Amino acid sequence: MLTSYVIDAVRTPRGRGKAGKGALSSVHPQELFAQLLSALVRRGLDAQRVEDVIVGCVSQTGEQGANIARNAVLSAGWPIEVPGTTVNRFCGSGVQATHFAAMGVASGAMDLVVAGGIESMSRVPMGSDGGGQDGGNAQLRSRHFQVPQGISADLIATLEGFTREQLDTVALTSQQRAARAIADGRFERSIVPIHDPQTGAALLARDESVRAETTLDGLATLAPSFAAMGEVFDPIALRAYPQVSAIRHVHSAGNSSGLADGAGALVLASERYVRETGVRPRARIRTMTALGSEPVIMLTAPAPTAKKALQTAGLTTKDIDLWEINEAFAAVVLQTVRSLDIDPDRVNVNGGAIALGHPLGATGAILIGTALDELERRDAQRALVTMCIGGGQGIATIIERV
Repeated sequence: MLTSYVIDAVRTPRGRGKAGKGALSSVHPQELFAQLLSALVRRGLDAQRVEDVIVGCVSQTGEQGANIARNAVLSAGWPIEVPGTTVNRFCGSGVQATHFAAMGVASGAMDLVVAGGIESMSRVPMGSDGGGQDGGNAQLRSRHFQVPQGISADLIATLEGFTREQLDTVALTSQQRAARAIADGRFERSIVPIHDPQTGAALLARDESVRAETTLDGLATLAPSFAAMGEVFDPIALRAYPQVSAIRHVHSAGNSSGLADGAGALVLASERYVRETGVRPRARIRTMTALGSEPVIMLTAPAPTAKKALQTAGLTTKDIDLWEINEAFAAVVLQTVRSLDIDPDRVNVNGGAIALGHPLGATGAILIGTALDELERRDAQRALVTMCIGGGQGIATIIERV
């Protein structure tokens, strides 16, 4: 197999994902991704040569239905010959889109592909596509009754013995690191300020949800988010985990990822394209993996998926300079760090989704770009991005600077 190179990475700022309250909530999701496509052209990309645009999106309905990738291409004014397709691997959708693009490039089938993700949670709320986690399939529920992810996160915390204070410490660290990253301008290479598509007025140039004033005492006052839900779903989860007498509900709005609007895009190119054009690649995709895991606890796959990626690449955890473990819930980060025995100081060094927000289908693509920017800032070599995924899945990518 040939090499797939990352040529460029851009993203929108992440806005609050609440209708009428976030700075990006007035922008149609097609337009969010279209503005990234336009920015890539301004940065030197020849749209005529792009052979596909692959976009991850979770809630593919309403404004995010009808193949949002293709419509974003048209909205950006790109050549009509450029196709687009939309994929869904829940929270891993942006990474999966990147994997598909890298596969196409590394196989020799294509030379230049744009991949990424989009989610406007203010305009298309989570669950808008209906059917719940399992699509409302009674037969599937008789085999695997999937509880809401918050219940799964609290189940992980209970099994691992994580305290509320430990989870809140993860959240505080995320807020502090994100605030420092913004103050230091660490995201500026990739961020594309978003404008009103009709008036051109500036809407958002920085991530909107970071709370630099956060304290442990303040986090401790927040009520558990999933205790009421647990009255219905805890007994179902405990049937799968009878060794637990009761689930401790320790995740709150403060130590769970925030709803967000956002998009991210990567440009992937083949060896042939790099040779022909003389463009300087920023990194190569070293390994791409996905893995299934037990669907009730659902969120424990990042560690085994990362292990698979490392084994495939012939690397160990010590060969990875930076880790991006998506902060869907604080317990996911703690459980992954413990399982892999990795240095927390190399994990989510610029904060994560607890502080910055988690625009579902976009987050994975954003994390790859964020990791690449930070590798370059530190003059480091390798980063591993891994995410938990609904239904019991994980996904991981190792990137390596060229």
